[in-house]
Amino acid sequence: MHNRAATQAAEQAARALVDAPHALMARAGLAVARLALALAPHSQRVWVAAGPGNNGGDGLVAAAHLRRAGREVAVSLIGASAASPADARWALAQAQQAGVEIVEGDDASARCGAHADLVIDALLGIGASRPPEGGLAVCIGRINASGAPVLAVDIPSGLNADTGALWGSEAVRATATLSLLTLKPGTFTALGRDHAGANWLHTLGAAAGSPTAQLHVPPARGARLHATHKGSHGDVAVVAGAPGMTGAAWLAARAALTAGAGRVYVSLLDEGPLSVDPLHPELMARARWWLGTAALLSRHTVVCGCGGGSDVAQVLPPLLAHAARLVLDADALNALTHDTSLAQQLRQRTARGLPTVLTSHPQEAARLLGTTAAQVQNDRLAAAASLAESLQCAVLLKGSGSVIAAPGALPWINPTGNAALAGPGTGDVLAGWLAGRWAQEPDSPAQQVAATAAWEHGRAADEFAGALHGQPLRASSLIEALARGLP
Repeated sequence: MHNRAATQAAEQAARALVDAPHALMARAGLAVARLALALAPHSQRVWVAAGPGNNGGDGLVAAAHLRRAGREVAVSLIGASAASPADARWALAQAQQAGVEIVEGDDASARCGAHADLVIDALLGIGASRPPEGGLAVCIGRINASGAPVLAVDIPSGLNADTGALWGSEAVRATATLSLLTLKPGTFTALGRDHAGANWLHTLGAAAGSPTAQLHVPPARGARLHATHKGSHGDVAVVAGAPGMTGAAWLAARAALTAGAGRVYVSLLDEGPLSVDPLHPELMARARWWLGTAALLSRHTVVCGCGGGSDVAQVLPPLLAHAARLVLDADALNALTHDTSLAQQLRQRTARGLPTVLTSHPQEAARLLGTTAAQVQNDRLAAAASLAESLQCAVLLKGSGSVIAAPGALPWINPTGNAALAGPGTGDVLAGWLAGRWAQEPDSPAQQVAATAAWEHGRAADEFAGALHGQPLRASSLIEALARGLP
């Protein structure tokens, strides 16, 4: 994936390599028309909402092709003028020559679009940098109210291509988005997934430069070797579960066990009697496990913080000092916020070669960064990267399009998951699942393990999405869904 600056550089490089004028726009418009016909093959009435720039030009070229294909095509052309780019003016001439109905001026946003079978959003491209105003804003509202399938050209109008945030109060909600030249990070995270719909890519035959982010697709996992035993698959310790919140610890432990960890220990912060998980008696309770020897702690992958309350701050120092691999979640992250000495111990841990993953939601990340959740959501990639650099560890910033960052590394975006995960306990499951996977792959980089765990976690929810009819997926059911996805 490439951000706006990298995409614009790729476009300039591509233009320098083609001899024919308007060649890139011709390819882009043809690609849009072909995808429109593939997505809505029976559509007869197509409305193209076109802006004044090259994004609008792509839409106009598509309109010409669709008109020649026998479709009834109407174009609302907003804000075009003699100052429009040369490519856009050429595209307008192509549409006019094809006999496309084009409405310009003040009436353009109001007169077209009624009873369309398909809408093509070509209002604003990746160069937009402010909230849509005037006719553009009106047209975005009409697109969203049309009730027809919407194909966005390159980026849904009103959406920030780099961050997935909205430039203003509204952006086009597309059924599908055809990215041109490069995939844009903003269509895969924050509000981008809701607005972009299904993502398609056409490179226009051009090569892009170095990416600025990437989608994570995990490598295929092989079956276990026959000649192994439980000690071959790593040990996980879950240190969590303050009074009234022990369920979070047991969920994380169940997930670690289901992920395939050889042995899973549960050390509750609740000082009450030790309990046993009746559904999973394989889980082993250990009182004050964190007070064990350095040698003991250094053999385990540790999850800390799930439902930990304020007591978690007392158990963090030995874990930060000795745990072989550490997953910090929920209240463990809050403890880092309130005690700067713990944050410093985390940095020192990394300097000693001991890896850590923070599994934070936006509010927890905001506390650690000294900002607000809204600001984190406004640029999730930058927030995750900043937190990773600040604390010198891997960060899994949860949410729609989870971002996985590590110091000095390209950020990854997870493409799986849906709103079914918006329920209690699913984050505890993710933390435990990550630890269970990591225990079996102790030498794998923290960022890679975290990204794979997020992908599998989201995929399990995707498989349930249709059956749930928009309802949350219970955390215990999520664990079983994860189990079914194992090789």
